[in-house]
Amino acid sequence: MSKFPLLRDNDLIFGRLLTVDEPHLIERYNKAMTAFGLKPTKLKSFQIDRTGFSPEIAEECGADYLDPNKVNRRFIILTPAQISLPVVHTAFSNTSQLMFEFMTKNQRAIDALTIKDVIYGEIEDSVSRVEDIEDLLSINQVEFKVLSAEDVLGKAAELGKMVDRLKQEPDAWRDDAMLKRMVELAKVCGDIRENALVPDQVIFRHNAYWTSHFGGLYVFIDPDVTTVISDPAAPGFRRSRPWQVSYLSIRDADAVFQFIASTGRIELPRASWIEQSGYLEHRAEMIVRGLIRDAEPDRNLSDVDKIWLQTWIHGHADLIARDGNFPFLNAAKREINLLGQLRIEDIAPQQRFLVVRARPDHPDAWLTNRLISDFVPADFVSRYIFNKQGFYRDYEGFSQAWRSHVVDVLKTTYLKDKAGFRARLYGLTD
Repeated sequence: MSKFPLLRDNDLIFGRLLTVDEPHLIERYNKAMTAFGLKPTKLKSFQIDRTGFSPEIAEECGADYLDPNKVNRRFIILTPAQISLPVVHTAFSNTSQLMFEFMTKNQRAIDALTIKDVIYGEIEDSVSRVEDIEDLLSINQVEFKVLSAEDVLGKAAELGKMVDRLKQEPDAWRDDAMLKRMVELAKVCGDIRENALVPDQVIFRHNAYWTSHFGGLYVFIDPDVTTVISDPAAPGFRRSRPWQVSYLSIRDADAVFQFIASTGRIELPRASWIEQSGYLEHRAEMIVRGLIRDAEPDRNLSDVDKIWLQTWIHGHADLIARDGNFPFLNAAKREINLLGQLRIEDIAPQQRFLVVRARPDHPDAWLTNRLISDFVPADFVSRYIFNKQGFYRDYEGFSQAWRSHVVDVLKTTYLKDKAGFRARLYGLTD
């Protein structure tokens, strides 16, 4: 965690987390830790994300303390406020969405339970360990296994059964032992007719996702076929369920592009969105910055502006021409201005990813933009927004000078107005 101090100091990693420093909340968190078989933390203050993951506690217990097998993710809920937090550590890209759906569907129960208790448990899949692609494909839904440290959940369920018995059995009110137990339970649970203490919905569909397993693997789901995009070396590639699964190599730019285009997941380059978004200009600038990094990795870029960039482009015309992407984007811009669109079939497969974005209204928009970013690694802004694991991996290989430059660019572009930036460049609204 501490190897990214510059990112952390600028809220580019572990940003927007919730500080836990009240003794009773720390005590509750530790009860969940103990229930997981983990050592309680001695920290007097730490931060948590939506799932309850804490970067500070990860330094004590290991990064995967809530995700030991990178499947059946654990969670700890101290407060309903966690719903508004990001998820900063996960093996599956849809963990954040699943947590959001669970907390939304069970808001009343979570509100009531966290007044007195901590909620913890697992997002349980149908497999306990992922050893090949078949294990991933067998996960169709997940079930939230929910517990509470003081067993308020169990006591509420017990009280609910007794209330039902009172309603259904005419002589049940004569059972003094049961009535006494109901009074004891009510002291803990309150009036369960008013306070919904048992979650209503705990089973959720496992839809399209990216996972860190096997070096990074995408699963897209359409009505008639499931598509897996990964390194062909992944165990089970093209062997697991070949009658219902289409397999694409992440290195086959043409096949991957044909898939996202033919399934309606992308917007092709048309003037209707290209001209107002500044998308091509952004891509071109990212390409040039990447070429500067490759040519002069230790250059101090703290004073770079658009005039300096233009001067560098003119002074390195041979390098720009050899790479080809900057001239391609300028030609694409001219063609769109003239004809209103590009003939995508005339473009080299790898370069097609430079001029498209995910269709904003498609349910897989974020995942598709993540996939596109794998084919445009020079655009570190898009990598940061949609593919943080990829960005952090790239960042580890950057020189110190380039790290400082990347942080400066992110601060002056994306961090200034995240929602506005996403809406303008990618058409996405929160």
